[in-house]
Amino acid sequence: MANRGNNVDPMLTTNEVAHLLNVHINTVRRWSNQSILKAYRIGSRGDRRFRQEDINRFLTNEDKGEDSQSGGNPYLIPITNSKDDTDKTGR
Repeated sequence: MANRGNNVDPMLTTNEVAHLLNVHINTVRRWSNQSILKAYRIGSRGDRRFRQEDINRFLTNEDKGEDSQSGGNPYLIPITNSKDDTDKTGR
């Protein structure tokens, strides 16, 4: 039966979130345990699921509202490609 009128966004698995954030799956689990990432536990095994909105908020750090190169998120490291970042050999 079709799920009409119920606009529920699909939930992301721990593995999918790890790929999106480019971190190890155990890091996602640890951040979930530390409430850094909001997770929803489902099923009898207590599998974690994550909302895309929550992951986006983590990436943009809307919750903290801090200004810095990483958006105030201490878990994100900004990457720059300026010439000043190269070593003396020009690499």
